[in-house]
Amino acid sequence: MRVAYEDRFHELEPLLAHVEKPSRYIDHEWGAIRKDDADYRCCLVYPDVYEVGLPNQGLAILYQCANAVPGVACERAYVPWIDMADAMRAAGVPLLSLEGAAPLASFDLVGFQIPHEMAATNYLEALDLAGIPLHADERGEGDPIVIGGGPSVFNPEPLAAFFDAFLIGEGEEAIAEICREHRRLRDAGASRLEVLRGLARLRGVYVPSLYRLSHEGPCTPSGYAVPRVGEDVPPVVYKRVVEDFGGTDALTQSVVPFAQLVHDRLSVEVLRGCARGCRFCQAGITYRPVRERTPDQIVSAVSRGLSATGYDEVSLTSLSTTDHSCCRAILRRLNRRLEDTGISVSIPSQRLDSFGVDMALEVAGEKKGGLTFAPEAGSQRMRDIINKNVTEEDLDRAARAAYLEGWNRMKLYFMMGLPGETDDDVVAIANLADHVLELGREVVSKARRGSLSVSISVSVFIPKPHTPFQWCAQLDYEDVKRRQKLLLESVRNRAVRVHCHDASTSLVEAVLSRMGREAAGLIEGAWRRGQRFDAWTEQFNLDNWIAAGEELGLDLYGIAHEPFDLDALLPWDHVSPGSSKGFMQREYRRALAGETTPDCTRTSCTGCGVCPTLGVRNVLVGERV
Repeated sequence: MRVAYEDRFHELEPLLAHVEKPSRYIDHEWGAIRKDDADYRCCLVYPDVYEVGLPNQGLAILYQCANAVPGVACERAYVPWIDMADAMRAAGVPLLSLEGAAPLASFDLVGFQIPHEMAATNYLEALDLAGIPLHADERGEGDPIVIGGGPSVFNPEPLAAFFDAFLIGEGEEAIAEICREHRRLRDAGASRLEVLRGLARLRGVYVPSLYRLSHEGPCTPSGYAVPRVGEDVPPVVYKRVVEDFGGTDALTQSVVPFAQLVHDRLSVEVLRGCARGCRFCQAGITYRPVRERTPDQIVSAVSRGLSATGYDEVSLTSLSTTDHSCCRAILRRLNRRLEDTGISVSIPSQRLDSFGVDMALEVAGEKKGGLTFAPEAGSQRMRDIINKNVTEEDLDRAARAAYLEGWNRMKLYFMMGLPGETDDDVVAIANLADHVLELGREVVSKARRGSLSVSISVSVFIPKPHTPFQWCAQLDYEDVKRRQKLLLESVRNRAVRVHCHDASTSLVEAVLSRMGREAAGLIEGAWRRGQRFDAWTEQFNLDNWIAAGEELGLDLYGIAHEPFDLDALLPWDHVSPGSSKGFMQREYRRALAGETTPDCTRTSCTGCGVCPTLGVRNVLVGERV
């Protein structure tokens, strides 16, 4: 039976003096919510340490929405760092919530944020620390319902063995519905199976145990999920989407931390979605349609948030903030509002054109550190393949404008191993970086030339579900390392610094992106070999993942490097962000032909299928710049 609410911080407190950053584990932060009299309790868990998880906007949104439901109390938990986790196991202390220091196993519902594939082993670490059975089919009537949701839930199958349910899509409205339905069924004496069937009737909720694997017809080796005989569940679970995004509260951040965070600032989400259509980008599909907040909402949220938290910096967040149709007006209003306060405004992404530089100038003031652009590919041929829809002339104009306005440092993001890439395209990355640096030396004064620098960050292409490149293989592991070496050798200027993402981590990420339910054994095997915090470079060990795969007869290199047939049924086809497979196939063929597709918010509908399938539309509050 689930244990009653109990504050057990007294068990944790003696351990604090012996671990790194004890402020990760103490409660009573300013702005935290306590509802001790609620009769339904859920706990939201971020699968990383406190300073990484607290700034997460998704978790902050759900925390506020769940606590707004009468009779429902929502608390938070984070995965303890290795020193604390080991100390807790040795002392017999379970994973506790932050607000009430209550064991996770005592909650009605435990919800995990699923931010990226490399968090996989941390879900098991948290469940094990909490004393909750790892496998969903081993949980009894007294165990919490374990549900996952977040940006990387659009292929839930690798985690299906560990979760009772998944929320596909946006959670502002769904979290309240889930809590209310579970509470109603619990109070009616429903069994665990009846509860899961009830949750599966909610839009956007996928319950893996109500589906079976099929290998009929053309499909990948993983097979695909179909409803079990006799189960009244949809063959395809479509994502939840908040149509009236402007009707939600723009201010979700309420907790002021004790520790310094990775992103230690006030964040306000100014728009959701992106329709630029980069063919490698999962978020560009899964967050559609584009929905903007009004300038009044944004300015008001910033004012309220700064007053409530005391931050001296605010970040206007989205997939592409400078795409907001009223971006200039918003920044100018905020600059007037915050003048002489010492509070700065930042935007995490710039458009790769002169407008992007103009908007960066609006927030930089006298502090012009570095400016970041994402050409993604070095050659125009590759930019057309990935549908980046920018030219080298665009980058030239943006870089020139930035140098003339006083910036000395540029950071450029690229991707390596994209479909169709050759060695010449890799060399083109180096050439483009050298060209941007030389451009700066041409336009600035002699006194500034010595301080100019360009850094390039090069990630490895990961074929992601629900993108036009989902059928593509990842570049061969050894070839990734060879091309990284080629890139380093091709940069001619010492003022150009190169950072390449780890090929080993990218391999495992690709494996977990592409596999089905058989990945559960791989994840558990890696965790039992000591893997946790795999997103942290110093904690990742490819050998443990390879060994876990070999024990199951899985060749990780083969899984990552094998393309899928275009007509194959894929492991994630039963969950959908609303886009049609026909659109993805058409975009894949256009990529092969080097043909680009425009942004539907700037032209006309491009036929992705999201709006008619989900009954939604793009919502712009101004005229596109």
